[in-house]
Amino acid sequence: MAARRRTVAWTPGARAALDEVLEYIAQDSFEGAQKVLHATIDLTASLETLSERGRVVPEIDDPSVREVFVYSYRLIYEVRASEVRIIAFLHGARDFARWWRARS
Repeated sequence: MAARRRTVAWTPGARAALDEVLEYIAQDSFEGAQKVLHATIDLTASLETLSERGRVVPEIDDPSVREVFVYSYRLIYEVRASEVRIIAFLHGARDFARWWRARS
């Protein structure tokens, strides 16, 4: 049986957060920023067929909202019928509840 394929789309906020992270890392290490970028690209590409691979985000407890880790960053995404939407790229130490409230 063939795996179900979904398109992967980044929300503007998640894309901006990734860009900020990469710029911050690149200040100290261009190679480090490249490592994070390549790991993120590889991981998001895998979500096309393995969209349920991440764990359910504990703070939300909605089976359609999942996360995977890229080094110390949380890549949070929503699984839809034909699409995976990347909704956040956050450092794991960030106050998630505060971020979630500010987002709403």
